[in-house]
Amino acid sequence: MKTKSFRKEKVQLITLGCSKNLVDSENLITQLQYNDYRVEHNPESSRPADIVIINTCGFIDRAKEESIQTILDYAELKREGELSKLYVTGCLSQRYKDQLEEEIPEVDEYFGTMEMPALLNRLQADYRQELVGERMITTPGHYAYLKISEGCNRTCSFCAIPLMRGKHVSVPVELLIEQAKKLAANGVRELILIAQELTYYGLDLYKKRTLPELLDKLCEVEGIEWIRLHYAYPSKFPIEIIEGMKRQSKVCNYLDMPLQHAADHVLNSMKRQITREESYKLIHEIRQILPEISLRTTMLVGYPGETESDFNQLCDFVREIEFDRLGVFEYSHEEGTTAYELEDSVAPELKTERAARLMQIQEEISLAKNQQKIGKTYKVLVDRKESDFYVARTEADSPEVDNEVLITTKQYLRVGDFTNVAITDCTEFDLYAVPVAEAGGLSANSN
Repeated sequence: MKTKSFRKEKVQLITLGCSKNLVDSENLITQLQYNDYRVEHNPESSRPADIVIINTCGFIDRAKEESIQTILDYAELKREGELSKLYVTGCLSQRYKDQLEEEIPEVDEYFGTMEMPALLNRLQADYRQELVGERMITTPGHYAYLKISEGCNRTCSFCAIPLMRGKHVSVPVELLIEQAKKLAANGVRELILIAQELTYYGLDLYKKRTLPELLDKLCEVEGIEWIRLHYAYPSKFPIEIIEGMKRQSKVCNYLDMPLQHAADHVLNSMKRQITREESYKLIHEIRQILPEISLRTTMLVGYPGETESDFNQLCDFVREIEFDRLGVFEYSHEEGTTAYELEDSVAPELKTERAARLMQIQEEISLAKNQQKIGKTYKVLVDRKESDFYVARTEADSPEVDNEVLITTKQYLRVGDFTNVAITDCTEFDLYAVPVAEAGGLSANSN
């Protein structure tokens, strides 16, 4: 006679922060589900489950504020009896565990970034080693993030990531290939490789940088059509990565390389190990090898001691380089970093003003680049249907942070498929398109 099985409580998992956090949450979901928990991820419902887990971000002030506010919101619900257990994990918990325990005692327990087994144990769930590499992805089914390493060995003065994520640790090639095959078997067409520092990949395991070799092996995985790279450190950048892009058609001609600044005075204080002139030369070399590459970067404004002259040098640099994609952060004064010893001398309102001024320059660049695409055809990946448009991306665009292609058509386009479209119009950060078959007299130029 079979015994009756009782299904465990429902868990609500809230993920805040970056794609690396998202991968951690996806691994946690998989472990919980194999332990017979029902899991809702970032649910739209305001009513919480029996158990709530918040995976926090502690990178900069705004991220910390969002994480703390989310914890406070659910702590209030716990006081009101709306949920039975509240757990907090992730970067904020790793960095500020003692303070959080004192200030928000309603949380049942706080866990660090590498304490998933302990969290599962608290839930009376087994940590199953055989599930490492298995993931219940929460992105649309046709693309997924592949975290190739954890932590960072760099010593950038403003960055607290090593305090929260530890030293650089590469994932072995064979495990990454196994993960990629499983993702492809489940319908993933695009892999987005993520790490705090991609170019260090392999140094700890193989005593040399082996990202190009990893890319070659990933390109052999059947079903994967696009492989995209986030994030590469510019100092001593291994140019073999660009040569690998040129050699392998599956590797997108796209690179996210955060440069952070362009004034030597600021770069030196940031401990970026690169000068303005070296940045120029690197970008020139990359574009010489692969003229069609799309370069994305991130800049940091309001760093301690940043003068108006420093900021103007940054603006001039952005105008001259004409990055395809650019994001801006305002400097956040982070305890434990070497920059915290400096005076946070740029007023908050000036940081915000400088960020807006820099983004205005990028908007003008982006609009001009988009206008040059009108009349041309592009291969795009369809992400979703939204209102009257299918929303897609070109090879030059990563999900959520870059341009989107809004396709008008009466045809049925399947989400997750590639299709060819002709660009008909644009704004600063969007392209408008129709399927090539409906393009009429538009140019047949393709990219």
